[in-house]
Order: sequence, then C-alpha cells, then structure tokens
Amino acid sequence: MDRRIRQAILKNDAIVNQMSISFPHYSRRAALKIKLEIDISPPGNSGYAWSYLDFPLDFEVCHQDLPSNFALKIHALLCRPYLKGRDWYDFSWYISRKIQPNYSHLQAALHQYSPWENQNLTIDLNWLQQRFLEKIEVIDWQAAAADVECFLDSSQQRSLSLWNRKFFTHKVHSL
Repeated sequence: MDRRIRQAILKNDAIVNQMSISFPHYSRRAALKIKLEIDISPPGNSGYAWSYLDFPLDFEVCHQDLPSNFALKIHALLCRPYLKGRDWYDFSWYISRKIQPNYSHLQAALHQYSPWENQNLTIDLNWLQQRFLEKIEVIDWQAAAADVECFLDSSQQRSLSLWNRKFFTHKVHSL
C-alpha cells in the first residue's frame, strides 16, 4: 500500500449479492471481477461534472469531466512504457467527439510523473501535437490494432485496418 495508485479487486458473487443486482444469463460459475484503482495523490486542476442516475435508485454522481479524462488518457499515451492499443482507440473516440483536453490538468499530470516531470514546460496544442507526432512514428500499429480487436464487433473491427501512422497523424491534426 505504499504506492500512489491503490488497487483492489472485488470478485464473484459477493459483488452481485451486496449490490442486489442481476445479470441476464449470469451463471454462478462465471467469474465476475471489478478492478478498482484509486489515485491517492491525483494531479491538480481536474474539472468535474455531475450526472443523475436512476438505478437502482435516483442518485447524483460527481465525476471527472471529459476534458480532464482526455488529459489523463493523453498522459497515458505519452508516458506508458508499453503499447496499449485501447488507449489509441480511446484517443480516437475523444477526437471524434471534438473534446479538447484540459491542458492545465495534463500539465499537472506531466509534472507529477513523466519523462518531462523536472522540466519547466508549458503544455499547449503545439507542444502536444509535436509529442504525438513523435510517438506515432514508433508505434507498431498492427500490434495496437490486435490489442483492441477482441473488444469490438466485426463491423467495428474492419476500421482497425486504417490504423497506421498516416491515420493517427490526421487525428492529431484534428486536436
């Protein structure tokens, strides 16, 4: 528990029983796991939004807004030491919805943990686009697409054939 990101895994029937929920076609033999990750020292300058849900009762949820979520996804893309194709899928999702990253939140995250943490950076669109263009050059796009493929239905899988340097360069210029 001496790490900044704390993790817990909730397993099996305990979750279903405690929350009084049911799933269609759920078998007691099937494994149900929920992984929780809690950052006990999150970067500053996050934005928040509030949503209202009605299951199992009416309630309000405060959550991080999409620009702040996008900032942390960008942080993962630039700083993760291994390839995770799902990050690039998410990147494409944010771009397609024209969501702009929360630059101050991204800057706080990069100062907290990144190859640039000890540098006095001003994070802006130009800096970000340049870092992405550098990153795109070294990605194995076939491996990235393969990482995502199992999560998509067959109609969505076809779009993975577009994943290459040129495709994501276009996405970066759409920021």
